[in-house]
Amino acid sequence: MNVKEPAAEQVLGVDGERPAPWAEARERLAGAHAYWTATNHPSGQPHVRPVFAVWVDEALYLSSDPTARKSRNLDGDAHCSIATSCHDLDLVVEGKAERVTDPRRLQRIAAAYKAKYNWPVTVDGAALTAPYAAPTAGEGPFAVYEVDPVIVFGFPTSGKFAPTRWRF
Repeated sequence: MNVKEPAAEQVLGVDGERPAPWAEARERLAGAHAYWTATNHPSGQPHVRPVFAVWVDEALYLSSDPTARKSRNLDGDAHCSIATSCHDLDLVVEGKAERVTDPRRLQRIAAAYKAKYNWPVTVDGAALTAPYAAPTAGEGPFAVYEVDPVIVFGFPTSGKFAPTRWRF
């Protein structure tokens, strides 16, 4: 696996602060627990929902009931963003979502969900299944989407870093 090393740009001129290193942002993306995804409703309205997400092979992955509004939105317009709040750096990933159906990739993603959330998902054809899920997630199966970052924004919550943009 090749590790992506995007160019870091300081978003706002803040004297004495440096852009956050991508390695630190990537670590926080992987370790965060709660994420919010924003999709585009066919009416043009934004649609924001909480999701579980995992960082695998340099991309974020989320799962959703294929009949849920967020899945239908992603299937119709792949542009989306995923945000998370970490202890010293809030992050927003912008990219395009692509449905994952390859069983080998789904196995890696399922293992990441189990390791991170202790969620016992298994691969079932081109989706994931589990004996339980979040109360609002439905019963499954769950479609999996890869969000390959195009731009990531980092907003510091302490004085450690300057606001940073990474372009891929």
